[in-house]
Amino acid sequence: MVPNRGKRSILLLVLFCVNASGAFVGINVGTSISNPPPASDIVAILKEKQIRHVRLFDVDHEMLNALANTGIEVIVGVPNDQLLRVGQSRSEAADWINKNVAAYIPATNITYIAVGNEVLTTIPNAALVLIPALQFLQSALLAANLNSQVKISSPQSIDMIPKFFPPSTATFNSTWNSIMNQYLQFLKNYGSSFMLNAQTYYAYTKGQGIFPLDFALFQALNPNNQVVDPNTNLYYTNMFDSMVDAAYYSMQALNFTGIPVIVTASGWPWFGGSKEPDATVDNALAYNSNLIKHVLNGSGTPSQPTAQINTYIFELFNEDLRPGPISEKNWGIMYPNKTALYTLSFEHPDESDGDSTGLVGVFCVANSSAPAIALKQGLDWACGPGSANCSAIQPGQPCYDSNNIAAVASYAYNDYYHRTQANGGTCNFNNTAMITTTDPSHGLCIFAGRSKMVERSL
Repeated sequence: MVPNRGKRSILLLVLFCVNASGAFVGINVGTSISNPPPASDIVAILKEKQIRHVRLFDVDHEMLNALANTGIEVIVGVPNDQLLRVGQSRSEAADWINKNVAAYIPATNITYIAVGNEVLTTIPNAALVLIPALQFLQSALLAANLNSQVKISSPQSIDMIPKFFPPSTATFNSTWNSIMNQYLQFLKNYGSSFMLNAQTYYAYTKGQGIFPLDFALFQALNPNNQVVDPNTNLYYTNMFDSMVDAAYYSMQALNFTGIPVIVTASGWPWFGGSKEPDATVDNALAYNSNLIKHVLNGSGTPSQPTAQINTYIFELFNEDLRPGPISEKNWGIMYPNKTALYTLSFEHPDESDGDSTGLVGVFCVANSSAPAIALKQGLDWACGPGSANCSAIQPGQPCYDSNNIAAVASYAYNDYYHRTQANGGTCNFNNTAMITTTDPSHGLCIFAGRSKMVERSL
């Protein structure tokens, strides 16, 4: 599940890419950090990346002001600690709409309200006010003549589905059937979407080996180890699809169809403690990059092949103030000072080079402090069994340097990594390699992963 934030915390879900069919991939930006960037800096990042959708987990008036006149579509959130107030009083709900929505439209393009976050699984004592909160806020939108522009939903955790595989037998926790019926009827009545927090990392680690890691990371499965729903005979190539389909089947079990699913949080931590071996940079990069490709290719899920799976990756910044194990603080793809841990390409697969994994701005390089003999062994393996293209590091070629084994090994390591990462290749080489976002290209020696825009500018 996605942990609740404190009163000042915000969570942004931001659109980075839209394909021709309208499906998009976004990213969470939270501020449970010691030195959060100011709203103006966040909006500058959104503009720089031509982002068109943002979700505010908390109501942050500085963000709403900073987003004015940008054209960016905004989802504002009713925090869990405000749910009781708006769910018990029509006048409080109207006041909330007037202060946090109506006051900023039309300059700020608010299009959605997310009411609470994982309410039924994290604060079950507030469950009885969830439906009244939805209804009171909807009435307030109608009174403000904003009901045609702004829709309402409430993000739910995948934990609401006790057993998501096989998807065809998935159901919501029956404890909440009455509330879920009312919630789904609300979504149906007003044309809203079911918001799902589908954190594959949690599902994989809780499974304790039931599913292979490749299945969680969107990587190719052994032909003898395929995952099939025995009731529908549908093949599942990744855990993410099975979780999304579980949500669709759970709605069908309550006789609701035609409600689209939006995945409001899904990601992978890049670092964890000694008991969190799967929280690594390689796994985080593999999961998020493969998730982006999967969403943008428009293939839907096995049970919903024509459905768009609009998805928001968790998350942009590391959040050092989040409670829990070490991994909880390390879901970001960059630090709050905007130093990148790794870079994701949000380019549509059809626009990528055939030999590229799409990991623009990410490089696997040799550790210059590693022993020369270890680097030589890694180099020999990459150019031999690893099948890297090592022609550019042959004598007389642009990346050859007889006096710098680390530089030569870096080229081979990086070529191997970019060729194999999508299918499970890692940047390790017996601990002599590391991920960097500093482009090691120089002169005519161009490393895989270099931005095409950089090449054209030279």
